[in-house]
Amino acid sequence: MKRLFRQRRDISLLPNYILLIILILFALGPVVVVGFNSVKDAASIGRNPLGPPTEFKWQNFPQAWEIGNFSTTTRNSLILVVGTVTSVLALGGMAAYALARLKLPGGGLLMLYLLVGSSLPVQLFLVPLFFLWRHLGLVNNLFGLIIIYVAVHSPFAIFLLRSYLVGIPPDFEDAARVDGANEWQVFTVIILPLSWPAFLTVGLVVGLGVWNEFLLATVFLTEQHLFTVVTSYYNFTSRFSRDWSLTSAAAVMMIAPILILFLTLQRRFIAGLTQGGLKG
Repeated sequence: MKRLFRQRRDISLLPNYILLIILILFALGPVVVVGFNSVKDAASIGRNPLGPPTEFKWQNFPQAWEIGNFSTTTRNSLILVVGTVTSVLALGGMAAYALARLKLPGGGLLMLYLLVGSSLPVQLFLVPLFFLWRHLGLVNNLFGLIIIYVAVHSPFAIFLLRSYLVGIPPDFEDAARVDGANEWQVFTVIILPLSWPAFLTVGLVVGLGVWNEFLLATVFLTEQHLFTVVTSYYNFTSRFSRDWSLTSAAAVMMIAPILILFLTLQRRFIAGLTQGGLKG
C-alpha cells in the first residue's frame, strides 16, 4: 500500500518536474547562447547564432574590454554599487529599527507611504527629476546618481529589514538597556550581529540592481568617462551594424562577477530573504 502511494505521488509530481525543466531551459538558454557567441567570430554567429562554436576566439574578451572601456566603466559601476549599498544599509537599517522597535507615532502610515512610493515606476518622476538635478548641478555626477539609487532602493530595504527585526526576540535588547546601553548601542552591538543575514540579502539585491540598472544611468550620465558597465554596450554599435561577438563577450564579462557573487552567497541570500518574509 505504501509503495503504491509513493508511485502515485511520484506520478503526480511529474508535471511539476517537467515545468521546472522547461523554466530552467528558458532561464539558462540565453546565458548559454551568449557564452557560445562570446568565443565566435561575426561570420560564425551569422551562420550558426544558437549552436556551440567550432573554433574558439578568445581574443574577443581583451578586445571587448578595450573597446568597451571596461577599465573605466567597471570603476564607475563599483563606485555606484558601494556608495548605494552602504547608504541604503545605513539609512534603511536605522529606519527599520525605529519602525520595528521604537513604536513611532504614525509608523503605520509611513510604511503605507513607502509601500505606495515603491510601487510607482521611476519613469513617472524622470522628467521633473532630471530638470531638478540639472538645476542642482548633479547631472553627470556619480554622487547625484547615488542619491537617486538610494531613494529608489530604500523602501525595499526598510520593508525587508523591518520584517526581519520584528521576529528577533527583544530579550537581548532589554538586557542591554538594563546594563545602561542607549538605543544606538543596542542597534550596533545587539541588533546588527543578529540580523546580518537580512542586511546581506538587502546588500546583494541592491548591489545587483545598481550594477544592472540602465535607464537612470543613461539619462543622468551622458559623458563617456562616467559610463557604467551596462552603458558600455553603446561602444559596440556602429551606424549601421553591431558586432555581436564582442557584445556577447562584453555581456559575459558583465555577468560573470554577478554570477560568482550570487553562487557564493546564495544560501545566505535565500535564508535571509525567506526568514525576512516569514517573520513579517
